[in-house]
Amino acid sequence: MNIRNSISRRGLLQRAPMIIPASALGLAGATPPSDRITLGGLGIGSRGGRVLQSFLAQSDLQFLAICDVRNERREAIKSIADKKYGNSDCAMYSDQNELWARKDIDALLIATGDRWHAPLSIMTGRAGKDVYCEKPCSMTIAESRALAENFQRLGRIYQAGTQRRNGINFNVAYDLLHSGKLGKLHTMHAEAGPGDRWPAATTHAWLPAEPEPPKQVVDWDRWLGPAPWRPYNPAYVQGKWRGYFDFHGGGILEWGAHTADLCQWAARLDGTAPVEYEPRGMGADTPYTIECKYANGLKLVLRDKGFMGLGSCAFRLEGDAGWVETADSGRIEVSENLRGEIKTVTQQEAAESTTRHVRDFLDCVKSRKPPRANALAAAQTHIACHAAYIAFQLGRKVRFDPATDTFLGDEQANRMRSRAMREPWRV
Repeated sequence: MNIRNSISRRGLLQRAPMIIPASALGLAGATPPSDRITLGGLGIGSRGGRVLQSFLAQSDLQFLAICDVRNERREAIKSIADKKYGNSDCAMYSDQNELWARKDIDALLIATGDRWHAPLSIMTGRAGKDVYCEKPCSMTIAESRALAENFQRLGRIYQAGTQRRNGINFNVAYDLLHSGKLGKLHTMHAEAGPGDRWPAATTHAWLPAEPEPPKQVVDWDRWLGPAPWRPYNPAYVQGKWRGYFDFHGGGILEWGAHTADLCQWAARLDGTAPVEYEPRGMGADTPYTIECKYANGLKLVLRDKGFMGLGSCAFRLEGDAGWVETADSGRIEVSENLRGEIKTVTQQEAAESTTRHVRDFLDCVKSRKPPRANALAAAQTHIACHAAYIAFQLGRKVRFDPATDTFLGDEQANRMRSRAMREPWRV
């Protein structure tokens, strides 16, 4: 009798040892699947790719799918994800509706161009997913408010990509202020986008029309999204859309979205915005200054020049007992009386702000607590920057009511608070 042939297939399987990878059980330091957060991506380019690397470094994160209007970017992000996980499972989509329909995806990383940030964030929240969105988070004051109100109503987690709130050196400055060592805070300085790199003013001009590529290569209509229809030009798609009114909220938003944000956070004013905005030194794109004032008399100075050379995105707090200034290098300068009060932050530590910011987001996805750069905080920062840009464009002082998001007695400024969206997109 052939014993081997007498054993059924079922019996053989019952006798065979079952081998289950330790990672599937959460052993050997791995995160069990039930504790992992699943992520998809919308429009991930160079900046988004760097943020994605911070996500992929988290052991409790699984990246499942990429949606982009450009085939080359879909392929590039799929390649990164598949290499990370040693498989070919990362799905690719050109239509965000297919991504929203995935019930197995918890959150999305949104890193498209500015015109799409607020609409995609809101629609993603409505699809029942949490959002990490790159800055600038909105194109207008009206979009900013819609962002805050929708995420409050939906109860979804939103983290703006203003990662410096989780930067070690910026937290040193924050702690100095709230320890009382600066005395009473009276002036904050925020570096806006350098005018010689990102002119504060945008242009209403168009680039010349060129033949559209096949939709599978670049879906031009979807790339435009809520922006007005314009003829295709490859320079837009290759990242040269900045500086064009249709696609860009203005150069002040480039770094102001980070540095004015740091000021609002440091002053614990995330629920409001300045009430006065006065442009100074006008007549050229650079240097420029917008002096802003809060209802309590605190000053915020948005400017593109005049900092101490500590790196990009400089931020300075001045109190009646001392001052502190820091930027992306991680170096921190303080007034003479505070020299012994600061710790050294290395450039490597300063560079870890994005990873710390991503970790903050993921922890809040689990706890359902608001992250540092939540939707309300992002909205108020962007409202302040948009109001400053409106004052810049008008070339005169404007007064603003943060309770109603309106300019006081200024019909011209009020017309600039919103923009029409191309059908069928809306917020």
